[in-house]
This record gives sequence, C-alpha cells and structure tokens, in this order.
Amino acid sequence: MSEYEDAVAAHYGAQDLLQQIDAGLTAAGADLNHLTLKDLAPVDEFHIGGREATEYAVSKMSLSAGDQVLDVGCGLGGAARYVAAEIGCSVAGIDLTPEYIEVAEVLTARLDLSAALRLETASALDMPFADNAFDAAYSFHVAMNIRDRAGLYREIARVMRPGGTLLIYDVMKTGAEDIVFPVPWSETAETSFLTSPEETKSLLEEAGFSVDEVEQRREFAIQFFRRRLGGNTSDGPPPPPPLSLHLVMGETWREKFKNTLENTEAGRIAPVQMIARR
Repeated sequence: MSEYEDAVAAHYGAQDLLQQIDAGLTAAGADLNHLTLKDLAPVDEFHIGGREATEYAVSKMSLSAGDQVLDVGCGLGGAARYVAAEIGCSVAGIDLTPEYIEVAEVLTARLDLSAALRLETASALDMPFADNAFDAAYSFHVAMNIRDRAGLYREIARVMRPGGTLLIYDVMKTGAEDIVFPVPWSETAETSFLTSPEETKSLLEEAGFSVDEVEQRREFAIQFFRRRLGGNTSDGPPPPPPLSLHLVMGETWREKFKNTLENTEAGRIAPVQMIARR
C-alpha cells in the first residue's frame, strides 16, 4: 500500500472491535448464537443513512438472484450480507482495513453466509479479480479517501461486465468553502479527496460508464445526523445506544457527526447517489 493508503487504513482500524460489537449486541438484547441482519444493522452499515440507505440504493440496482456483485470498500460487510441474504447474490467485498475484513468474516459466518461472500483486504486501485468478473458493483462512502479517482473508476470498469450496473453513494463537494474536520472518513484534509457531482460524473464517463441518474441526498443526511446526535439535556448530550457507529468511530464520533452535519447544512458537502452503466 502507498503511504496515504496506510494512513487511511490506520484511520479506520480499531482494537478489539469484535469484542466491542459483541458487548454492544449483548447489551442491546441480541442473541449472539442467533444473530440476524437487523441485529447488526446499527453497527455494520458505516455510511450516511445506514441500512435505510442500503435498502434504497440496492432497490435501484435491479439485481437478481445469482448475480455476481462487487462491494468496493465493504467495511464490516453489512451491505454485502444484505445483498446476499435478501436478493441471493454472490458478493465479493474488498476493503483496505484488515481489522474490518477480520470482523466481517466472523459476523458473516455467524449469519451462515460465508458461502455467498468472498471478503479480502485489498486496494480498490488494484483489485484481485479477473476482467469482466461482475454483473454489478456498488461503493458506499469509499471514494472520499481515494486520491486517484480516475484510477478507481477505471479499475471498477475493468472487473465489470459490459452492461453491468454501478451504484456509487459518496459524500461529494457541493460548495467552495473548505470543510471542517474531523469527519467520519478523515481526521484531516490529508486523506480526504472530495470531488463535485459534476467532476465525478465526468470521471465515470471517462472510465467508460454512462451515468443514468444523479441524486443528491442532502436533506436525508441532515435528518440522519440530527437523529443520531439527539438533543442536549441539562446533563449534556445523550449517550449513544449500546450498539451503534460509535463503536467503529471511537471516542470522537460525536464531533465527527457534528462537523458533518455542519458541513452539510452549510452546503459544503452532501451525499450523492449515482447510477451508471458499464
């Protein structure tokens, strides 16, 4: 990996993550021996909107049982497990952070989905797959950490079959002002590489994709962060539930959420969903 890829992996890495998730599951009343997709959804969907956003995005992809699907930047594997379990696809997921893949494999095995998922630690710029391997691909909140955006889209195009659907759901630059850090995907500007929707569309087209749909989800994001942050009381802000993204993001989760809400409300950024065809 390059130096900045090492920095990205370090940003997302967490010690004892599985143990923390297990403790959160137990505190939330889940049975560790009989887990469901719903049990894991509060912690294994690390993007704005969580499971709700995943369901919406996947509904736009026209996937069918048996499709070979690629998850670029799969994190803890929540979206990949959803696609495998709910639609019947075979999903290959890659992520730069080894801890995420290790935990994802354990959680996948607990849901008896290992036969449907292939999870690997790898760079999205050099994926360990053959040309034309996938019927469809998606990437949720990954490109913000990738400096070589043109290389990313060329690599995704390489492994997709002609006619396949690509869905990307990323935070994009929507204003001229610099954003306030830290944010969930980066502590500083050193590992944050935002592009505008217009720039992203152009890069996708240069990689051989035809962009069919562009949807900005600013209001959806604002409501998501307001719900997660809650309102202050006389005793200060409410604590997070036992199982939530604070386990993945660490002690600074609230500051990162507040900054992302501020950046979104100020018009500097917004999550944008794009659907493209190979």
